[in-house]
Order: sequence, then structure tokens, then C-alpha cells
Amino acid sequence: MQPHPRNAQAAIKGRGSTSHLAGRFESTVSEAVDDGWAIDESEEFLAPRLRTEVRAETARSIISRNTSPDVGFSQSVNPYRGCEHGCSYCFARPSHAYLNLSPGLDFETKLFAKTNAPQLLRKELSKPGYVPQPIALGINTDAYQPIERKLKLTRQLIEVMLETRHPFSLITKNALVERDIDLLAPLAAENLVSVHFSVTSLDPHLSAKLEPRASAPHARLRAMKRLHEAGIPVGVMVAPVIPWINDSELEAVLEAAHDAGASTAGYVLLRLPLEVAPLFRDWLDTHHPDRAAHVMSTIQQLRGGKDYDSQFGTRMRGQGVYADLLNNRFKLARKRLGFNAQNSHWPKLDCSRFQKPLPPRKESPQGSLF
Repeated sequence: MQPHPRNAQAAIKGRGSTSHLAGRFESTVSEAVDDGWAIDESEEFLAPRLRTEVRAETARSIISRNTSPDVGFSQSVNPYRGCEHGCSYCFARPSHAYLNLSPGLDFETKLFAKTNAPQLLRKELSKPGYVPQPIALGINTDAYQPIERKLKLTRQLIEVMLETRHPFSLITKNALVERDIDLLAPLAAENLVSVHFSVTSLDPHLSAKLEPRASAPHARLRAMKRLHEAGIPVGVMVAPVIPWINDSELEAVLEAAHDAGASTAGYVLLRLPLEVAPLFRDWLDTHHPDRAAHVMSTIQQLRGGKDYDSQFGTRMRGQGVYADLLNNRFKLARKRLGFNAQNSHWPKLDCSRFQKPLPPRKESPQGSLF
């Protein structure tokens, strides 16, 4: 007999989280309790629909830099904070705590758009001391999440990359990337871009629970094929691999992506930093209460007895027998399918074509004659 789920919450249609989990910087925390009053089933108790709110943000800088040996890039650009895809496992959720917002439902319903991102990027690329290195676009939160369809900030950033011949890569769960083939194809012709698709599962029902507002798996594979046919190098990231949830699909996802034109592949083991751990536990209790304890036990075996270990070198892969088995499965499938067996799944891009843009003209108090 399975134990009763730990404070299991009701799933919210179209959302990955089940609560407004308080961030780690909150000074006050509210907690729901049973007051003993039974619900009258003859009355309608409808929870208010959670709508997505988008706030404009004027960013002070746009290029983030890191020295991590695990990620394969040193520069990244994120036009949005928060992500409507609502992936229950998203490692970026804790960043909303810095905004005094919940890493739970606020992360996927209260979004911020850096409306000056294209102008800032052009300004930073025009600095005299700037040395071009490939930029990873949309790493923290997906650059092609649903609000991009209207705001087009990602498209404007790519237009700056095309104008300056600046190399970049991107990874997405959204088929909306097809919209920008007209920009990506000429960049690809000069070895200036690569596109990776994150595919967690081929099962649309599981995908709808894990990442409720991302494109369906078949839509991502279709977009991958269309980009490949347009001459744009595409790859696949099986991310994250979750023990006893989607780990059995590793080979199937790689094979489907290879058939769609992917030439490079990688995988990342589930990461549960900070507030992501309790949020993912709630997701397990809601959707898979029968195996929640087994999943978390395996994760802790991979992470030295903890929910997460942030140590470089192992945070993406884990440690132990399960981690070694998963890595061997990946290597065998990669070799069998003919994926590029390079040390990094990020292909090398050409930095020599970079053309520094003209610095933005300063506004004159007297205006301009032309």
C-alpha cells in the first residue's frame, strides 16, 4: 500500500506549479489550513483563472557572462524573465525570488519583457573593447515562449546578430522558432548559428504535465525538420532526464531527433536547486504519487544524499551507478545513430565574421538637422 501523498495539491490546467510557493527572501509566509468547514457541493467554488501578466522592464545590461565549465558557452542573452511554458522542473524558477515573487505560479504567470534588449545588445556589441564570443540565446528562460509571438524581442535580437554577423546558438521548446527561418538560414550559411530543441518526452500526455505551455513533442520535431531542411544546423537536448519518469525514453528521443535532422545531441539530469526541489516534489505528489518516493530516493542517490548538488563537473550528470548507466546508454545510442561525437554538443561557430555596429548616436539637446 502506497503512503498518502505529502500535502498533494490539485493540478491547475495549463500550469506546471500547484501553488504560490514563497521565495527564500520573503519576510512573511501564508499557509493554508483546514478550518473544519465542509464544502457544500451544491455551490460552485470556482478558483479564479490564472492569467499571464507581462510587465515591461528596462534592463541595464543584456549580456550575462559566466565561467562555468559545464555549459559550453561564456555569454548569454535572455529577453524575458519568467517563462509561461511552466516547466515544473525549471532550474531558473528561483530567480523570481529576487523579484520578491513566487518561484511557483508567479514564475509562469508574472513575466517581464526586457523591451530595450535589442538596443542594449547593439550598444554592448559596439563597445571598443568587445571581443566576439558565441552568445547563447534564451538559456535561463525560453526566448520563444508564447509571449514572443506578439512581442518579437527574440526576433529583433536575431536581426542585430544578422546585422553584425555575430555567432549565437539557441535552445527552445517552442516550434515558434520556425517563424524566424528567414533570418536563421542566412546566418547558418555563414556558420553563425545553431539551434537546439529540448525534447523531454515523446509522450504528449506526459509532456503536457511536465511543460504545459510548451509546444507538443511532435511539433518540436516538425520544427526541427523544417529548420534542417532550410540548412540550419539543429541538435537535440534530452533535458531533463528524470529517473522513473522519462528516463526510459532516452534512446527513442534521440532516434526521433536524428530522423528529424539533428546532428548533435546531449542530455542533462534533473536539477533541483533551491525552491525547485519542493515544487517538483509537489508535482510528483500531484501527478505520480505512486512513484514519488522512488523518484526522489533515486535523485538523492545521484546527488550524494541531497536533493541537489551544485558541484561543477557532476551537477549536469550526477554520480553513482545510475548516472554511469545513463551516460553509457547515451554514448551507445549516440554512436549507433551517428551523432557527432564531439566533446561538446554545442558546435563551433565562426567569430571572424563579426562586424562591429556603429555606436548609438547621442541625442543632442538642439536636435538634428537631418
